[in-house]
Amino acid sequence: MPKAKGKGRRHKYSYNLNRKRLYRSARRRAAPRIACSHIRHAWDPHKSVAQNLAEMGLAEDPNKAVPIPKKLVGMEVESDGPQLGKKIVRKPYVVNEMELEASLPEKKSNTLSRDLIDYVRYMIQNHGENYKEMARDEKNYYQDTPKQIKRKINVYKNFYPEEYKDFIASLKPEKMEVQ
Repeated sequence: MPKAKGKGRRHKYSYNLNRKRLYRSARRRAAPRIACSHIRHAWDPHKSVAQNLAEMGLAEDPNKAVPIPKKLVGMEVESDGPQLGKKIVRKPYVVNEMELEASLPEKKSNTLSRDLIDYVRYMIQNHGENYKEMARDEKNYYQDTPKQIKRKINVYKNFYPEEYKDFIASLKPEKMEVQ
């Protein structure tokens, strides 16, 4: 069988191409990826990373910003008072906005699916606290074990405590009417 054209040809190395310069210029042009929007808006692409962070009042290297004192046995470390060469913070609003954002309370975003809520309510309504009976129920499509069902009910109790109490309270009159 004949070979494909050009496969056996030797590739020539171009000695006149300066690959270091090409690589360096591509690296220099790449801007850093910044996750925080406050920092992104205050970033100056014409300055270095260290200069940008110093203007915002942020530390480039946390180990240099807050040095760990070396304690010797039996000796105490003395502080040398005010540090010389304090850097001027030109953009203090960045740190202030970040602190404000960090102090906001976090939203409780975790919820349960509607299917799981309906499943748990159905099981409690028909079987009460009998988890073995719940495991044998025909609506137990995923063939959960009694412990798995108990765990799902406990998750529902923890996520919606008021709704669970109201649901249990609404079930008690129905049981009294049946008896």
